[in-house]
Amino acid sequence: MPDLTPLAFPPAFLWGAATSAYQIEGAVREGGRTPSIWDTFSHTPGRTAGGEHGDIAVDHYHRYRDDVALMADLGLTAYRFSVSWPRVQPTGRGPAVQVGLDFYRRLVDELLAHGIKPALTLYHWDLPQELEDAGGWPERDTAYRFAEYAQIVGEALGDHVEQWTTLNEPWCSAFLGYGSGVHAPGRTDAGASLRAAHHLNLAHGLATSALRSAMPAQNSIAVSLNSAVVRPASLSPADMAATRKIDDLANGVFHGPMLHGSYPQSLLDATRSITDWSYVRDGDLTLINQPLDALGLNYYTPAVVAAAEPTGPAPRADGHGVSAYSPWPGADDVAFLQPPGERTEMGWTIDPTGLYDLIMRYTREAPGLPLYVTENGAAYDDKPDPEGRVHDPERIAYLHGHLSAVRRAITDGADVRGYYLWSLMDNFEWAYGYEKRFGAVYVDFATLARTPKSSARWYGEAARTGTLPSAEGA
Repeated sequence: MPDLTPLAFPPAFLWGAATSAYQIEGAVREGGRTPSIWDTFSHTPGRTAGGEHGDIAVDHYHRYRDDVALMADLGLTAYRFSVSWPRVQPTGRGPAVQVGLDFYRRLVDELLAHGIKPALTLYHWDLPQELEDAGGWPERDTAYRFAEYAQIVGEALGDHVEQWTTLNEPWCSAFLGYGSGVHAPGRTDAGASLRAAHHLNLAHGLATSALRSAMPAQNSIAVSLNSAVVRPASLSPADMAATRKIDDLANGVFHGPMLHGSYPQSLLDATRSITDWSYVRDGDLTLINQPLDALGLNYYTPAVVAAAEPTGPAPRADGHGVSAYSPWPGADDVAFLQPPGERTEMGWTIDPTGLYDLIMRYTREAPGLPLYVTENGAAYDDKPDPEGRVHDPERIAYLHGHLSAVRRAITDGADVRGYYLWSLMDNFEWAYGYEKRFGAVYVDFATLARTPKSSARWYGEAARTGTLPSAEGA
């Protein structure tokens, strides 16, 4: 157990911020880049708030040097970003476009020149549209195309980037993209969502092997899961069974194969009416269950569930967007309840105990595996004051509470080695367009000017000192 003073973190702890390519880069038609599923989805009327899209986003593609300088000014020690698959391999097949790889090499070099550790995510939801046209993640071939892409990026950047993540939040890719349809590609097929989940698992395993063959042995390979903290509304047998069902669909469907080499039998049983799982071929689970060097955990809010009443549709206050179709295949008998408490602009309850519980769960689930909090943050309705300053005390309180939970977990024996604030700056928030601001840096979307919020200064002080400042301000 680390010997730490109150609110202090281990000296090597990484203080980072995170982004994703489609949310910040823009330049969607430059350098040979072709459309991803998010380009197509966001340009489809009715799919995003206000019909907004990431064509320009916050123009990070052209402003990356200034953005890295801003990170350095804040005192960040790490930066988690994603590579745009269609910028590197436009059709999802064949050789790379060198100009695409060159952009990421310049970004990495800029980070290293400022003493900031790059952490690269291969997939943050921007599947090349041509692969979706061929069937997307429900098709097995997509997993093999992803491994090919991983090999390309690993060979190009493995000598400069030590921290690698295969997939970000595969649950969202599978179940929001192919189940409820609130994310790209917007399909609503429960069976396809479960096939997509399996092929994302397979893609992770194949990519992990490809990266190991392409990069120096000391590089770290991880996956980032948005594992849900699922809590029962009561201890009744019915509510506990509902909790198990959602835990399987949120967590076991990914960490079962990735960490343990098997799907939970209870998951297979609960979804038999939807799929026979025949697409899980002999040897797949061995391919998926590759040794990892770390595990990334993304956390925002817990879920509270109960057995649904026998009459009427079950309420689904699950925080994952509005759709007539559920992202929880085979769980129409489960009700999602809205717990009491303070909420962010997303309507998500603020509960740092969920982050502590999540970390401790995976400390038990995967003993000896280092953990990173690869996303955590909050959206608020931030506005500049008359002097142009952006004060966001709610976000400071949110960060203080959740980082205190991380600190508590470390004290209780968890091997947490870093924290990545979501997000570095305001950006395109998927189907919410530009309505929801998660950034520690305010972006004027009309001028694209960046202004650090008070939370950015507060977080920067934590990064420089390794100790949490007071939650009263920066």
